Amino acid sequence: MKKQLLLVDDEPGIRTFLGLSLTDLGYEVLTAENGPDALRVFDEAHPPIVLTDIKMPGMDGIELLKAIKAKKPDAEVIMISGHGDMDLAIQSLKFDAADFVTKPINDEVLEAALGRVVEKITMREKLHEYTVNLERLVEEKSARVVELERQVAVGQVVDGLASAIRGITDLVDDGDTFNAMPCFISVHNAYMEIVAVNQLYRAKLGDMVGRNSWDLYADPNAKDAGCPVGRTFATGRGQRARMTLRTPDNGEIPVIVHTAPILDQDGEVDLVLEITVDVTEIKRLQEELRATREKYQVLFDETPCFISVLDRQFRTTASNRLYNELFGGEPGLPCHQVLAHRDAPCDNCPAARTFSDGQTHQRETVITSRDGRQYNVLVWTAPLRNDKGEVAEVMELAADITQIRELQDHLASLGLMIGSMSHGIKGMLTALDGGIYRVESGMRRDDRDKIASGWETVKDLTGRIRSMVLQMLHYAKNRDLNWERVDVAEFYDAVAALVEPKATKTGVRFVRETDGEPGFIEADAHVLSAAFVNFLENAVDACVSDTTGDKEHAVTFGLTAEPQRIRITISDNGTGMDRETREKLFTLFFSSKGCRGTGLGLFVSDKSIRQHGGDIAVDSQPGQGTTFTITIPRRLPPEAKACETPCQ
Repeated sequence: MKKQLLLVDDEPGIRTFLGLSLTDLGYEVLTAENGPDALRVFDEAHPPIVLTDIKMPGMDGIELLKAIKAKKPDAEVIMISGHGDMDLAIQSLKFDAADFVTKPINDEVLEAALGRVVEKITMREKLHEYTVNLERLVEEKSARVVELERQVAVGQVVDGLASAIRGITDLVDDGDTFNAMPCFISVHNAYMEIVAVNQLYRAKLGDMVGRNSWDLYADPNAKDAGCPVGRTFATGRGQRARMTLRTPDNGEIPVIVHTAPILDQDGEVDLVLEITVDVTEIKRLQEELRATREKYQVLFDETPCFISVLDRQFRTTASNRLYNELFGGEPGLPCHQVLAHRDAPCDNCPAARTFSDGQTHQRETVITSRDGRQYNVLVWTAPLRNDKGEVAEVMELAADITQIRELQDHLASLGLMIGSMSHGIKGMLTALDGGIYRVESGMRRDDRDKIASGWETVKDLTGRIRSMVLQMLHYAKNRDLNWERVDVAEFYDAVAALVEPKATKTGVRFVRETDGEPGFIEADAHVLSAAFVNFLENAVDACVSDTTGDKEHAVTFGLTAEPQRIRITISDNGTGMDRETREKLFTLFFSSKGCRGTGLGLFVSDKSIRQHGGDIAVDSQPGQGTTFTITIPRRLPPEAKACETPCQ
């Protein structure tokens, strides 16, 4: 990969100083001061990496990102954002931005982001090179198989030639007809004696005229078992057999023997023509082909990717060991049914595009194994052509990039959380200014009550800011929960009170159902409340979005108390979900609401529930509604607690 990138920023100073840093890192830096200028440079130089500011006059960074991806989907774009551009930076990831860095730019952060992008590009290039080389290997070995079949077909041609010859003895004696033929030709009489041979026969096997017909065979029982010449005299029909000849120097030659009867005027077998073809080269090629097939199979099976071969109906005709272990190797099933658990082909399917244009294509997607585990994969497709040059099948290679995506998801989630908390801190700083003002005003007027009141405000806000900053630091290290003993009944009523007005306002009936003695649980009430509210609001939205039929829509918020845990059920009779949506439900940035959803809510809610030691079960069918069953233990797992006693 050429280390070249395009830096786009409307500020000359940033272009200058950032360009120097990038040059020190070993990159050839191209620059542009706006979007249109950047597109012109991109069209001329085709740099693999683009580093662009989000806020620019005219065409902003998001519009430039879309334009570059439309021109070259493989191009990697890193966004530069200011403190006020965090929402735009998060949004840019939906349009396939590779990463984003914030101003002021830290050289180590920038180098790490560029390193991840370079690693991704390098992996993609290696996958492409591997696909092309594998395709070439298949074509070469297929050509060898065709050549081998042609050589074996020589025997069939000889059969037709031998049966058509009459008056052969005179021709063999003359020698001109057969001496140029690349096979051993001999004529045998009824006494099973060799009466004539061609020049190649004499040169390789010796002058065998007058010898017995079976003398050259390596098998000592050839006479008793009936050599091909003897069987021809006995049956009056031509014979074909695989035999081994012994040469004068005690060497052995594997051959295919063809015999044809030569009839006299009375229709009786007078002589037998024997044509013997040396198949030593064919055997060598067969062995080479067998060894090559074994090497190819080992390479196919041991490649650390999921490999499958698809026909035009997207049915799996072959797959490697890793694919079979995780997804099942049953042939004949469509790939979209095996990998995505859907009945119709996937949108923007790379295999379909390869069948259409005969080119390699790539796509990043999420697939699901037989045991329900999900894998982020980078898919490459390559055409497999028949002898007419037509695309008969497509080979699909999927590289597992789950760990890379998990790291990106964590960084994106961390950035979102920091941005949200930053807004909260900004509000508290404003309130802190008010407290300081009250203290100063009381000091000027010598009003001790006002001073005390203002000072209490300052202390309270300082403590809240300190707590929030600590939370940010803990989150970066998978922080523990700020837990306490929570009254389940009060918590349940508080959550219901937050969502019930929204449901009533949209015409959705809100139903509460409780069973058992609620008691207490150990939990971070703020975190857990946000998760349940998110599930309930999604249930209300599913009912509002359901326009089929005239049924009364309802959301049921259920609580079942058990000795060791509580079970929360959130049910609706709204739109429901298919299997593919259910399996991707808790993936970062996945949303079934289109532009109305961010794809963050359920990802964060799932993480909150699991941090409390709980689990989530989803039951849903399209058009029949959805039920979330959330189980929370009454006691927190030890690893989730910051301290043994409730936090203050």
